[in-house]
Amino acid sequence: MERQGTQPHMFWQAFHPAYDVHEAGGYRDSYPARMADGRHLLLPIRPLDDGEHALASLIINQASFAVLDALAEDLANRLKPFRPNVVIGLPTLGLTLAAEVARKLGHARYVPLGTSRKFWYDETLSVPLRSITTPNLEKRLYVDPRMLPLMRGVRAVLVDDVISSGRSILAGLQLLQALDVEPVAIGAAMLQSQRWRNSLSGWGGEWPERVCGSLVTPLLDKGPDGQWYEPDRP
Repeated sequence: MERQGTQPHMFWQAFHPAYDVHEAGGYRDSYPARMADGRHLLLPIRPLDDGEHALASLIINQASFAVLDALAEDLANRLKPFRPNVVIGLPTLGLTLAAEVARKLGHARYVPLGTSRKFWYDETLSVPLRSITTPNLEKRLYVDPRMLPLMRGVRAVLVDDVISSGRSILAGLQLLQALDVEPVAIGAAMLQSQRWRNSLSGWGGEWPERVCGSLVTPLLDKGPDGQWYEPDRP
């Protein structure tokens, strides 16, 4: 049964034991996102602008260290079969996860991309970036030129905290393509709905199958009772 009434500052702080958290009926303010082993993490529900749909939200730099550690461990295990030599992190929240995933993979460092242009950066080594959480704010995605030797000619994976619309991931792929780097896989703590699939399919038909996520959450529909429902559930 879903736990309701979680205080806002207590989201993302602990996994709850494995049991069937789904039941007939809707969700009011939180959604139980499950790991592969059945443990679940309560996530706040964020209504979208249309008022008819909502998403479960994860802000990973507000999560407890225990939750971050568990998500990084799970994602690292999912990425291991791709035999990555380097982890490339997307800003902003993806950097928190990427650093931990790199550590779990036994790497000594990782490559952080950024949105802050340092004076020694090359503007040609950047692409526009717009995320679903800040849709009206256009930034640019940069790479520190000093990091290029770490990225080229190796098996790289691109890591973000959440993949939703796919905009941030596409910006990352565009920048890496300009650098002559093609990652072998993409990883995220959460795949937020399935909307990103169309975006990545447009980049290349094989890409949706090269995406790994520890949590998978649906696009929720608003019911006549004001609660939020999973697609195809009563």
